[in-house]
Amino acid sequence: MKKIILGLIIVLIVSCKEKQKIGFSIKGKTNGFENGTLIYLKIDNKTLDSTKVENNTFKFNTKLPLSPIKLLLHNKDFSNYRIFWAENNAMIFDASKTDFRNAKITGSEAENLSFSLNKKIETLSINERQKMEIEFVRSNPNSIVSADILSIYSTTWGKEKSKELFLQFSKNIKNSKYGKEIEEYLEFNKEPKIGEQFIDFESENQNGEFKKLSELKGKTVLLEFWASWCAPCRKENPKLLDIYKKYNSKGFEIFSVSLDEDKSSWIRAINEDNLIWEQVSDLKGNRNKASLIYGVSGIPDNFLISENGKIIARNLRVDKLNKKLEEILKQ
Repeated sequence: MKKIILGLIIVLIVSCKEKQKIGFSIKGKTNGFENGTLIYLKIDNKTLDSTKVENNTFKFNTKLPLSPIKLLLHNKDFSNYRIFWAENNAMIFDASKTDFRNAKITGSEAENLSFSLNKKIETLSINERQKMEIEFVRSNPNSIVSADILSIYSTTWGKEKSKELFLQFSKNIKNSKYGKEIEEYLEFNKEPKIGEQFIDFESENQNGEFKKLSELKGKTVLLEFWASWCAPCRKENPKLLDIYKKYNSKGFEIFSVSLDEDKSSWIRAINEDNLIWEQVSDLKGNRNKASLIYGVSGIPDNFLISENGKIIARNLRVDKLNKKLEEILKQ
């Protein structure tokens, strides 16, 4: 009897150790891929691992920095890619009867939730989509998928709604990367309205010098949010330069905040577009502190600030900006 009990204990110990050893792996099936095609596994633009396709199959056995985690799977030229939630499980990727982006992936609860939601909303209007995403976040407060969605849309949904949803999250979700991003938004966001005073902030220019928006107080200032990768922003820059030259002598200034992450790309765009006014950025992309303060959810965006520091207009594109400046700066 003692031997039987001892044997059961040993089996249980071995079983527990085996469970502890389970890590992430993913076996994949593709169609139409040439042998030797490289497949990459990335997180936040950093390559975690790569492997080759052989007979339309591939496999990864990769240590994840945390679980669940959002990863990108793609070939060299990104003609085939798929974003998915990975977990420390044996996962399956099956694109044998469909395209790469619509592959069926199993082995991750987070991925199941995310894929199901995306299928439901893919044909909906923007308003219907937003309602369903808000309801998803409200109904799944213990899912990392909800935190990811709220971190993306917090500036769009606004502080009040974001706070309501965030407070329902579990402690673990609040402490996640996405939870901390939402918390940062809730801390910094002021979202001043037209008719209210501007909110001051400080940031570095391309030369590493700290500049404050308030240094331009007493002038009519366009607080402009843009980025080197933003095509509509770059398209408007030459026209914005013309407006600056036209009205600068009459007391008009521009204070540009870039949502870039790469400094060299930012500086190259400044030089290429001949932007001769003040430029600042903390190089945090969409997590830029100034954009969080002002509630910027998309670029280009701007705030026109009067000589006395009041916000008098928002999101003026060049034609409307020119007309507004003609009105307030006429002599």
